[in-house]
Amino acid sequence: MFMKKQFVSDLKVGDMVDDLFAVKYKKLPQPYQKGYWFEMRVSDKTDEITAKYWSTGNLDEVDRVYNSFKKGDVIHIVGRVNSYLEAKEISINPPTGKISKVEIGNYDPNDFVEKTSKDIEKMYNELMTFANSVKNLEIKKILDVFFVEDKNFIDEFKKAPAAMHLHQNVIGGLIEHTLNVTKICDVISTIYPDLNRDILIASALLHDIGKIREFEVNTSIDVSEEGMLKGHITIGNEMLNEKMKALGTPKQLCLKMSHMMLSQHGKKENGSPIQPQLPEAVALFYADDCDSKVFQYLKMKKEAKTEDPWVYSKRLGHVYLR
Repeated sequence: MFMKKQFVSDLKVGDMVDDLFAVKYKKLPQPYQKGYWFEMRVSDKTDEITAKYWSTGNLDEVDRVYNSFKKGDVIHIVGRVNSYLEAKEISINPPTGKISKVEIGNYDPNDFVEKTSKDIEKMYNELMTFANSVKNLEIKKILDVFFVEDKNFIDEFKKAPAAMHLHQNVIGGLIEHTLNVTKICDVISTIYPDLNRDILIASALLHDIGKIREFEVNTSIDVSEEGMLKGHITIGNEMLNEKMKALGTPKQLCLKMSHMMLSQHGKKENGSPIQPQLPEAVALFYADDCDSKVFQYLKMKKEAKTEDPWVYSKRLGHVYLR
């Protein structure tokens, strides 16, 4: 088995690369002044990077390399890290630069998709404690049909990531994020006892169930075809309404639970089909956003490699490190 030593997050311009990476996608070969080249996006559990194969040979030679691997494969790359448009990329220039497919069994899958450091079964048991605290019998039936009776759903829910990049993008990340959001909602319900706690807690538990079908996990986390065309909110709403219809859930409760799902991102420009109209929906939106944002800030602080007191990202702005 090949023991991976070079990870994307550690690569610096000028580094020689001789290691394994997972293929996220590749683009068809194109001509250039000296021959043909093609581009691909590769990754490991720390990050992803563009890699470019430059050949002075004919198209048939380049096609043989290009067709020797596919999306989702793990490949061995020998090349060098360069900078292009202020971004790092790996240049592969034969004959010293090489690409070769690595067969399953000759690499450690954990090098490419990270698993949560937290105990998944313990987190699931915590979630079930919240689910069992719901008093409304109709809402409890909805939770049970997912989290108790549907074994396939439970298995998928336990291993799904919460995102591709931004937050809890690891195996088990969805359950970690869901538990955090549920805990925040539980605290909010104690501050505002007039909230319908049962609807709020149940919706926190269910809000991201669509992500079990939005993402695919093999050697990397990728968006499924269904996820790309629908998104997890639409998928989750379909899953929820299918179960509620089968249970004969009262119409008004169906509408409220569906509204909680559809308004979870707060604004239409953030991907919500509708904005929150229930106080419980407002609470869920801010709890969801809170966990995502805090996670991202902490991650930036943890991974910052600078002596400066700040780092900056277009998404978050300045993050103070001291």
